[in-house]
Amino acid sequence: MNRRDFIALTSTAAVTLAFPRAVRAAGLPYTPGLLAERLAAGDTVFLDFKASWCSTCAAQERVLAALKAENPAYVERITFIDVDWDQFGKSAIVQDLKIPRRSTLVVLRGDQELGRIVAQTGRAEIKALMDTALQAASV
Repeated sequence: MNRRDFIALTSTAAVTLAFPRAVRAAGLPYTPGLLAERLAAGDTVFLDFKASWCSTCAAQERVLAALKAENPAYVERITFIDVDWDQFGKSAIVQDLKIPRRSTLVVLRGDQELGRIVAQTGRAEIKALMDTALQAASV
């Protein structure tokens, strides 16, 4: 194997191995039935109700991304689901969970809500919610 082939092969492998984690870190896009499916599978689910135009949501996203980068266990053990407020703001999931607005973060396990943050962007509060999810996922 020559040097060029080796570099191409290892570069492809590195990108391929990193891709699943990157997809999981970004969060699964919500679709009807996804939440019930993940909860039935025993996952701890972190719901992020957000809109692309929402500055509070963007601030929360920066904190979430930094925390996920610092602690890979968040991404490995918690199922993150992004709920697009513009698409699902009046849907059954919003009504069933009594979500008051975009920029709401909710942690669920089984049939229980373990925690919720509404319109808060503080690192400590978001980390505490993520730690609650991580603790539940480790049980």
